[in-house]
Amino acid sequence: MRRMTWKTYAAAAFMVAPLMYCADEKKDATTEPSASRHEPTSPPAPPGTPTPALVRQLAAGRGVVALERAPYVRPSLAKLGRALAFDKILSGNRDISCTTCHLPEFATGDGRSLSVGQGATGIGPGRTLPSGIFIARNAPPLFNIGAMKHLFWDGRVEIATHGQLSTPAGPQLSREMRRVLEYGPASAIALFPVGNRDEMRAYTGNELAAIPDSDNTAIWAALMKRIGDIPEYRRMFEEAYPGQRFNRMTFAHASNAIGAFLVDRLTFANTPWDRFLAGRDNALTPRQLVGAQEFLTLKCSLCHNGATFSDEKFHDVAVAQFGPGKGNGASLRDDFGRMNITGIETDKYLFRTTPLRNVELTGPYGHDGAIASLQGFVEHYSESDLKLLAFDPLQLEPALRTTLLPNSADILAQRDTLLKGVVLTPVIVGQLMDYMSALTDDRARNLNDIVPRHVPSGLPIDR
Repeated sequence: MRRMTWKTYAAAAFMVAPLMYCADEKKDATTEPSASRHEPTSPPAPPGTPTPALVRQLAAGRGVVALERAPYVRPSLAKLGRALAFDKILSGNRDISCTTCHLPEFATGDGRSLSVGQGATGIGPGRTLPSGIFIARNAPPLFNIGAMKHLFWDGRVEIATHGQLSTPAGPQLSREMRRVLEYGPASAIALFPVGNRDEMRAYTGNELAAIPDSDNTAIWAALMKRIGDIPEYRRMFEEAYPGQRFNRMTFAHASNAIGAFLVDRLTFANTPWDRFLAGRDNALTPRQLVGAQEFLTLKCSLCHNGATFSDEKFHDVAVAQFGPGKGNGASLRDDFGRMNITGIETDKYLFRTTPLRNVELTGPYGHDGAIASLQGFVEHYSESDLKLLAFDPLQLEPALRTTLLPNSADILAQRDTLLKGVVLTPVIVGQLMDYMSALTDDRARNLNDIVPRHVPSGLPIDR
């Protein structure tokens, strides 16, 4: 099989045909995520079930394509990346790892609206912090990130319009470091949580905390010093990068390894939908075929398209804002989303379109996890303005209920025009969810096998 680089892989994954505004827009549906059920078993065929040929034609028209197989990853590099991803050595006070907020048990999320970062105890929904400090945004899933051009909710790690990797580090991510990054944005994903005080670095109690926030170079160098003090890590790095000495490596080598591990172990391209696109007519149930027709005919696939079901763009879909925010607005608790990256006023409250593969496994939903269930999030797109105005904070965990911001008018002023007039009947919601159940690869349902037995630091692993 021809070896693919991340560039050829991404090019194939993002191949999108011209969009077609199919008929039946009067039913108006645009949806972010989708199903909350496993594939139906032996359902009756609904009247008017579309033919497989018609559904494939609709998919081609909306640019919904199969996901390419992941590029080759050296086993030694994936092994190193797995160890680093699960090792708390990368956090300031050695109390949290990358996977503490991206747990295999919770489909690479943590099962809560907003994560609780360093200094806390426990995992997932049971993780607690006496001071009640939350991370500003929901922990996004890590599936298929090798096929994505924009990472994080605001796309701050991205392949920009000029075709080059863009990150918040600017020139601190040197040309030499960039050469190390083999898998595009995925290789840079670990460069930044390690420097965030709330997420991993902490404010006091360790040598990393004393480094100024703006000095990424020093933070990365200090982490490599820690890693290099562990002989097993030095050996693993030199095995993963043959011919290179550890003393000549930078944290780009560590981040690249973590990205390689995620690409290697969390790329899933064998869903019923993929098998259907490959020509197997019976890969979808009749109900899923009907749901596919709805999804591809209505507004859903105008934003959810391509190989990952994301247009790689940014939209305001009228999600309520709560939690600590990103320091925006008069309250300093607002989150202006993409505007924080671009500085463009019209990007205010815009967040990246959620990919839909395995989405039934990855709740809660929205940039701050405002909606717990898949059905609830699909329903949110029906008269989303009214849904935002009626948002009930009692559905949130107790510590977040008093943090809801009264900024609905500002959010609605920026709401995507595609959402205007969208009304989804319960029947359509059910059909869309039937379709989304065909977007889950069964291998993603149980990720226990990606957890290492131990990590070189000897620190405990959050499982």
